[in-house]
Amino acid sequence: MSKTLIKVGDEVQVIRGGQSGRRSKSSEEGANPIGERGRVRQVLRDEGRVVVDRVRMVKKATRPNPQKGHRGGFVEKESPLPISSVMIVCKKCDRPVRVKAGVDGEGKKIRICRKCGETI
Repeated sequence: MSKTLIKVGDEVQVIRGGQSGRRSKSSEEGANPIGERGRVRQVLRDEGRVVVDRVRMVKKATRPNPQKGHRGGFVEKESPLPISSVMIVCKKCDRPVRVKAGVDGEGKKIRICRKCGETI
């Protein structure tokens, strides 16, 4: 289980590319698209990965299931990215930043941008 300050709904940017599997071309599907931004849909803490909207789309073949009303064919879905490959985008700076944990005046935990000091 990895500790992270990334939460569902945060806007993140992919900062590090990489290949999925044995593919050699970075332009093929499944590679981390460096520079793309999106909202976090899911954080998989046990695996150390995040699922980001419309980033790293892959095609999955599905079988038809008439009982459930599935037609079958190819379905596009997001593939998880490593947490270390994304950074939170600060709303004030409008660029990917590192984040530190802090406490506000009421004793509540908050996340703070390391560049401008704004609360995220």
